[in-house]
Amino acid sequence: MKKARFLIIVLILTAISAIISGCFAPGNTVNPPYPKSSIGKVEEPTNHSPSIEPRNTTMAAADLLSNITAAAAQGKTADTSFTESMADFSLKLFKESVADTENSLISPLSVMLALAMTANGAGGDTLAQMEAVLGGGIPLGDLNEYLYSYTKGLPSEESAKLQIANSIWFRDNENRLIVEPTFLQRNADYYSASAYSAAFDGQTVDDINNWVEAKTDGMIDKIIDEIEEQHMLFLINAITFDAEWENMYWSTSVKQDYFTDINGEKTKTNFMYSSEHRYINEDMVQGFIKPYVGGYSFVALLPNEDISIKSYIETLTGSGFLNMIERSKEDSTEVDAVMPKFEYEYMTQMNDALATLGMRDAFNGDIADFSAIGTSPEGNLFVSEVLHKTFISVTERGTRAGAATSVAIDAQSAPMEVVSIRLDRPFIYAIIDDATNLPIFIGTLLTVK
Repeated sequence: MKKARFLIIVLILTAISAIISGCFAPGNTVNPPYPKSSIGKVEEPTNHSPSIEPRNTTMAAADLLSNITAAAAQGKTADTSFTESMADFSLKLFKESVADTENSLISPLSVMLALAMTANGAGGDTLAQMEAVLGGGIPLGDLNEYLYSYTKGLPSEESAKLQIANSIWFRDNENRLIVEPTFLQRNADYYSASAYSAAFDGQTVDDINNWVEAKTDGMIDKIIDEIEEQHMLFLINAITFDAEWENMYWSTSVKQDYFTDINGEKTKTNFMYSSEHRYINEDMVQGFIKPYVGGYSFVALLPNEDISIKSYIETLTGSGFLNMIERSKEDSTEVDAVMPKFEYEYMTQMNDALATLGMRDAFNGDIADFSAIGTSPEGNLFVSEVLHKTFISVTERGTRAGAATSVAIDAQSAPMEVVSIRLDRPFIYAIIDDATNLPIFIGTLLTVK
């Protein structure tokens, strides 16, 4: 007899939007203050928030957590152990995910949260391997506490707002899936996840997409088109980040010039000119750090002309990245920075990358152990696919970026030296939080359109 197949989809949606129009309630617009620096006056900000046409907003799903109350979680403050392991995971994942000839972008935080929540349903060697990949051996219980404190401690204010929301959606059919209360409790405690039992029909599609649209301020109006018969679970995380540059650009600080792409072809595009005060000067790379308002920064890394971007990426390590960012605080060199405006989307499957990093059993239907999620008479649970999608737009006013991670589980000073850095050829960039220097996003720009 052929073994029946059972599918759980875990969708993690991260949407980051650093745009001037700032608020998260649909239709609510905030005009931020003008720049603090002497760069000049910017034009009146335009509201980029989309017009949201509401769907049927009647929620048919039942609250599965009506009898489960999130406990006051015991957090762990981000220390050297967590920061170094998170940086190590981030850079290893980036190195395994980067594309050779197209622009790349991943959100290590999105993938970390997706897999950590999934790990709460793992056991045995499957859990041990996930702990080794995600936390460098930090036990899952401790990792939950670190992530709880880290995400709660990320800065959020009117000009740089970050919000995180999680929800879990189960097919309302106990004959096909029985969910472990402990799995729900842990995700409620550490990730504030809501959980809903639903019919998994057309109304549930609307319910899930309405939730995503509301939690991303209309930036993503849907995450699923339909629910198939084998789908048993959706777990969705939404992060909304809205920040402006600390020093925005004049309209007159944008000029056209040529960007030389990875293939040596030149494309005329808009470049933004500014003066920055955190200089990166390493053996193989130069760069600068441009701050956002409210505790986040943009990092630009331009490899030396005789160093290929691929060769430089191969040298990156978590500790090396953290130390490089820290050293930039001590360099008083002024940077005449020239950066292109750019916008693109990226998608990658992370199965091979994660298996290479050591998370192997999770993808093996014969030996994976996800029994802590729940049980089904239709077969053993294993991760069949990890998909990651991202979007970024960098303009005069700030940065707008988003990421989605889908985990599918089947059964079976002195006078200042002034340097000039022109990002007019392929470069690496990251969006970091200033407190830990950890990359929330990290990517490459190899071509412009």
